[in-house]
Amino acid sequence: MIANKTVVYTSGTFDMLHINHLKMIEYARSLADILIVGVNTDELVSSYKTDPIIPFEERIALVKALKYPDIVIPQHSLDHREKVKNLNFDVFVVGDDWTGRFDYLNEQKVTVVYFPYGVGISSTNLKERIYKNYEAIKQKADSHFPMDLVIVQ
Repeated sequence: MIANKTVVYTSGTFDMLHINHLKMIEYARSLADILIVGVNTDELVSSYKTDPIIPFEERIALVKALKYPDIVIPQHSLDHREKVKNLNFDVFVVGDDWTGRFDYLNEQKVTVVYFPYGVGISSTNLKERIYKNYEAIKQKADSHFPMDLVIVQ
């Protein structure tokens, strides 16, 4: 708490920004007097999953353009102990795909909320859908001409 204001921190990769990202950030905003959003750097993301599709500079610009955050910062680590000390946040909101991972913040008197994404869209399934659509289009294009077609010049 800073000056009797509740400080909420949320973070993520925010690759291929989609509705569930917005729902989580909007929810975090509803808890906050001051909302800080951390955007994972490309290096951080690469340390625990596949590289993001959208480069960091574009992802952070997209999050900064949203109406909900007061402050948007780069996130270089998934360990938030120092961020709690430096930013003095009271609540941490993260997607429920991370359930249990940040319970250690309770020791620093931070309330951890695992936001339920529910079913539907995620960056991972968006990437899978794009890849499947690409493969289908490629197969259709490849099969457009017979394989035994001889082109004479």
